[in-house]
Parts: sequence; structure tokens; C-alpha cells
Amino acid sequence: MRFIPTTLAGAVIVEPELLADARGFFARTFCQREFDAQGLVSSFVQSNISLNHKKGTVRGLHYQMPPACEVKLVRCTTGTLYDVIVDLRQGSPTYRQHVGIELSASNRRVLYIPEMFAHGFQTLEDETEVSYQMSQFYVPDKGTGIRFDDPVLKIQWPLSVSVVSDKDRRWPLLT
Repeated sequence: MRFIPTTLAGAVIVEPELLADARGFFARTFCQREFDAQGLVSSFVQSNISLNHKKGTVRGLHYQMPPACEVKLVRCTTGTLYDVIVDLRQGSPTYRQHVGIELSASNRRVLYIPEMFAHGFQTLEDETEVSYQMSQFYVPDKGTGIRFDDPVLKIQWPLSVSVVSDKDRRWPLLT
């Protein structure tokens, strides 16, 4: 695996190294020893998937508050998406900055998202599926979010938003 830092401190793209032969290929998307060697969280307690029927669907921007902060590993297993993370760590040199990364079934990239980063994505294809590994269990009363269209962030989503939940439309704006 290759670990590629993003412009946001602590957020990393993990690229699998493919071992190919006539059958196809084999690749690791996670290895506890390699994550530990990079100083990354390597213990995950929950896995989730989401299927998104329509191109242009937006989910997020979500995160959990202390003491239930979570690290996420996010991977697109079918289709393509534009994944966005926002640094919400007060005192961080990249506080309130965001980065967007294309994740797809074909590029097989995994995005490592540190604690106190809001996370969301927009699907770029119909029937896009996303897989998440979480370092903490979901705690409903600690789950929160910020608006995907917050004018402070100025996120440039690649497509017009076709579907977004009422809950995601109601998250507060940054002040």
C-alpha cells in the first residue's frame, strides 16, 4: 500500500499496490501493521455500506462529537464518487479547509479520515456503493453535521445535486 498525504493534516489516501497475473490481481486495502507504522488508527469496530441509486446524490457532511469521535476508512466499491472532507479540529492549521477526492471502483483508493473531520460525498454514477470502516460505534446523540452547501466552505460539487436527505439539508451552517 502507498500512503499519500492530502493537503489536510492527518488525512491520507491509501492506494493499494496490485499484484497482477493472468488471473487478475490481488491487493490489500488495509493492514494493521502498515497503518500502525504510519501512525494511523488501526482498530475498526464497525463496517457500513451505502447504495446510492442516482448520479448527483449527496450524503453528508457528517461527523461525531466527543467522546464518540471516529476515524473512517471510506472506499467506493461500485461506481464513482467525489468524496469531501472538512477539517473541524479547532487549532488545526487546516481548520475549516476541505479537500475533494475522486474514489471509484476502478481506482480502488481508500480515504483515511481523522477524527473531527466532516465527511460527505456526491455520486458521479448511478448505483454507486460506498464502504466505510469506523473506529467507533455509531452514537446517535453524538452524530451531527454541517450543510453540504455551506457558503463558508464553497465546496464545488462536480454535478448538480439530484438527491439529498431532508436531514442533510437541515444541518447548520458554519458561523
